[in-house]
Amino acid sequence: MAKEMERSASPAPDFEALVEEHYRRLYQFAYNLTHDEADACDLTQQTFLKWANKGHQLRDPSKAKTWLFTTLHREFLQARRRHARFPHHELDAVAGELPSVPPPSADRLDSAAVVDSLAQVSEAFRAPLTLFYLEDYSYKEIAEILAIPVGTVQSRIARGKSQLYRILTQKSLPQASEPHESHD
Repeated sequence: MAKEMERSASPAPDFEALVEEHYRRLYQFAYNLTHDEADACDLTQQTFLKWANKGHQLRDPSKAKTWLFTTLHREFLQARRRHARFPHHELDAVAGELPSVPPPSADRLDSAAVVDSLAQVSEAFRAPLTLFYLEDYSYKEIAEILAIPVGTVQSRIARGKSQLYRILTQKSLPQASEPHESHD
């Protein structure tokens, strides 16, 4: 029986390899949820800390990515509840410790506008939209990560897309009240 368990249990992924493979996408997901670099870093680090402590318990190593995203989302929700109960103020003293975000290049300007607009989408729709469009998760995987039914995922993505479309089209409409320059 012990040999059967040895064969069925695959070795846990190497921690450094796991961080290398998933850090950037987890950080992006965290940033889309929090809109704050420091909070995104903290969430990402907290997720990997939990993996370091509990990741060995995962029975199917192929589920490590889903486990990481689920854990990060749960940490985000827990932090939001804690912040609601015990509000705090950000300190500018740690600004030098934050990772720098490179300025968008010319070929990424449109995607940057979409990501900025995503920050204006209602929180309930933001996580499913981010996981589906930016992280390429299926509806089923999103349902597992967010612990909601697949139908709810589908409706939140549809409603989120509608909100995002309205936000983007309102930004692209010319302002009628602006005077036109005269070249006389």
